[in-house]
Amino acid sequence: GGPFSLITHEKKPVTDKDFHGQWILIYFGFTHCPDICPEELEKLAEVTELLHKQKNKQNYPFQPLFVSVDPERDTPELVSKYIKDYSPHFIGLTGTRDQVADMCKHYRVYFSQGPKVGDDYIVDHAIVMYLINPNGEFVDYYGRNKNAKEVAYAIEQHMNAFKESNK
Repeated sequence: GGPFSLITHEKKPVTDKDFHGQWILIYFGFTHCPDICPEELEKLAEVTELLHKQKNKQNYPFQPLFVSVDPERDTPELVSKYIKDYSPHFIGLTGTRDQVADMCKHYRVYFSQGPKVGDDYIVDHAIVMYLINPNGEFVDYYGRNKNAKEVAYAIEQHMNAFKESNK
């Protein structure tokens, strides 16, 4: 984890500090992804629904974030339309290529634009969700090998441990 400065799908500038006081689960992807991103965002939406059912047990809200690794094509308008297909709770983030690259560097997220075929191309990227606690600290990560129930359960365990240690 680390600092970042991007814009939301509603064109609002945000930094990592705007999310302090919340649990955030970040997925890095792109809107033109043919298969993996949609699968992972469906999983993120399911995790979000499972955790929202438990929210009365937690001290801090849970916020899922989608960060585009394709800032050339992924405008705030396109990101907004894209994330609405998955969950009304998602916040989409994008920015300049340098801003996105800087955040990806802090989170150790690999991404690389593939060869162009006309105007189309694929972006190769790490397929990981990152959990950040309300203090803005990295806590855990979840790959494709975990399903939504496993991810939600693991996050609940981290939330409970955080709650206990901050009494």
